Amino acid sequence: MAELVYPPVIGFARTMFQVQGLRFDIAGTEHVPRRGGAVLVSNHISYLDFVFCGLAARPAKRLVRFMAKESVFRHKVSGPLMRAMKHIPVDRERGVHAYENALSALRSGEIIGVFPEATISRSFTLKNFKSGAARLAQEAGVPLLPMALWGTQRMWTKGRPRRLGRHRFPITLRVGAPMAAAPEENAESLTERLRCRVQDLLEAAQQAYPVRPKDAQGAWWLPAHLGGTAPSPEEAAAPTPGLA
Repeated sequence: MAELVYPPVIGFARTMFQVQGLRFDIAGTEHVPRRGGAVLVSNHISYLDFVFCGLAARPAKRLVRFMAKESVFRHKVSGPLMRAMKHIPVDRERGVHAYENALSALRSGEIIGVFPEATISRSFTLKNFKSGAARLAQEAGVPLLPMALWGTQRMWTKGRPRRLGRHRFPITLRVGAPMAAAPEENAESLTERLRCRVQDLLEAAQQAYPVRPKDAQGAWWLPAHLGGTAPSPEEAAAPTPGLA
């Protein structure tokens, strides 16, 4: 079936990237399979992460179908677009339905995008991973495709105002080699190996990032362990009124 919505949306996004003056450093796109199913797995630090994760698949001429919370599909603007692009809604009370839809898409040769931390990390460090991505890859017989992104939190993240103007932010993406998801391996063990691989890619992206905060006030987007003022993982895990 022809893709009538996804390509124009990508074209619009790329135009907006140019307007914003974003500077991309993307490495590892050769690891994205040109055909067949795969589960793309990334860290999650921004509301816009799915846009940039999808961008990494463009050199392979692939479209990524992301699993996203069901409320996004109820929005009057994003909802019709998400459905037309064949993304997969996730209702936490009916998770089996989303899992089955994702499994069917993988078996038909699609790339499914998953953020296994489930929510944005306010500390900008990796949270624990849910095992769903590993279990999907094992059951569908497809590889896991680890990746990490950095810099997207400066544009729009939880608890911070949006900065979508022409700020010329650098955006760094690193895609790793596919990981086999052997069905006989324990899903939790595979998930931990996957998390370690994403952590390696995240550290590589952070090391390659070309700018540092100018002062403490501007260091909010840098993790505490790297000298920034972002909440520590423990502070970020504490409930914060007003944050969604």
